[in-house]
Amino acid sequence: MPMTTSASVPIGPEGAIATTDSVIDRLVDANGQYAAAFTDPGMDARPVLKVAVVACMDARLDLHAALGLELGDCHTIRNAGGAVTDDVIRSLTISQRALGTRSVILIHHTGCGLESLTEDFRQELEAEVGQRPAWAVEAFRDVDQDVRQSMQRVRTNPFLLHTDDVRGFVFDVKSGLLREIDPA
Repeated sequence: MPMTTSASVPIGPEGAIATTDSVIDRLVDANGQYAAAFTDPGMDARPVLKVAVVACMDARLDLHAALGLELGDCHTIRNAGGAVTDDVIRSLTISQRALGTRSVILIHHTGCGLESLTEDFRQELEAEVGQRPAWAVEAFRDVDQDVRQSMQRVRTNPFLLHTDDVRGFVFDVKSGLLREIDPA
């Protein structure tokens, strides 16, 4: 039987989700159950720990569990590869300047899908749809070096107020452990 991370998702032949509802319908139904028991925690948008977490969007990373975080502790910014793109800088700038964060933790991981892509992905998209994306793929071969590059992008950005507490890590998807990357 194919493995899934969601115990409530029935799996049919060849690993397909066996349901008449769409996945989004299932998520909306789950939200109804969540909302029925929800109570306003009385928090504002300022993270209690004054930290922003920038990480890959990979579904294997449960950041709150892996870092011992609770609701309201941090801002979480996720994108493919955990790349520090212009949009990540935008989010970090708002997080720091408007909402009081002072620390940034960058988390990449082993076995990232961006290690198997190249910038040729953009040309392939252009050939398929007739328009090249304005964004870079941010593919990489060396995860440690990519973390170093991300730390450098944060530390040298003129829009960010707090760049003295920026640290980068690689999350091992097999062990769950973080390995800190020396910025040098």
